[in-house]
Amino acid sequence: MILVVTGTDTNVGKTVLTAALAACALGRGARVAIYKPTQTGVEPGQGGDVRSISQWLGNPRALTVEEGARLAEPMAPVDAALHSGGIAAAQALPTLADHVRRVQALAREHEVVIVEGAGGLLVSLTLAGETIADIARALGARLVVVARPDLGTLNHTALTLEAAVSRGFVDGVLVLGGFPAAPTSLHERNRSNLRELAQRNRWTWVPGPPAAAVSAVEKETTQRILHAAGRKLAPVFDEQPALAHAASSPGSAG
Repeated sequence: MILVVTGTDTNVGKTVLTAALAACALGRGARVAIYKPTQTGVEPGQGGDVRSISQWLGNPRALTVEEGARLAEPMAPVDAALHSGGIAAAQALPTLADHVRRVQALAREHEVVIVEGAGGLLVSLTLAGETIADIARALGARLVVVARPDLGTLNHTALTLEAAVSRGFVDGVLVLGGFPAAPTSLHERNRSNLRELAQRNRWTWVPGPPAAAVSAVEKETTQRILHAAGRKLAPVFDEQPALAHAASSPGSAG
């Protein structure tokens, strides 16, 4: 199974959710791969999202983590490439076909592959303007969208789901990330409204990992929290994705 994780914005909890999804799949005995098409804001030799996930989960042998490209500037991928090396660097970014081939190769060796995007659904990953939505469609993947619980989330989430559904993702998953331990009335209302938004779009709704899920000092505590959150994400793995329109053939992507 291939899942593609995106968000309604940056810093909404995509990486923590990806870790919890991986924990769920690992708990079911699956071999899991996590692929980050483009990691930005991280220098060579530093950590990065997928490496953080592996560390949070205790570096399990059944988990593989890979990046497609790495850029130092904390910008959208194409802008980060242009900033670092001009048009040549942007042209050197992996293409849609490159990403699809990497994920397909991982899928041949793992029961579950989770692709974590950069930023939101329509952030360009290539100079041609291809996005994480294009990767998900080319792979026939199930789309998972992470929303935040704070002020402004209703409009951002509605726009993201509208864009996703219009591209054929009629059986996606909406997840609320970073819900606080002591929610305000705003948080409670947003959670209720987002659940209704998922239902109106006939998407699956599942609770995401709690806020500060990976802030524990003890590694065992972080692993326990992520595995507990992962068990609540089981519905994500229970159904195959449905696309209203035929996806592009992965082998001919690009």
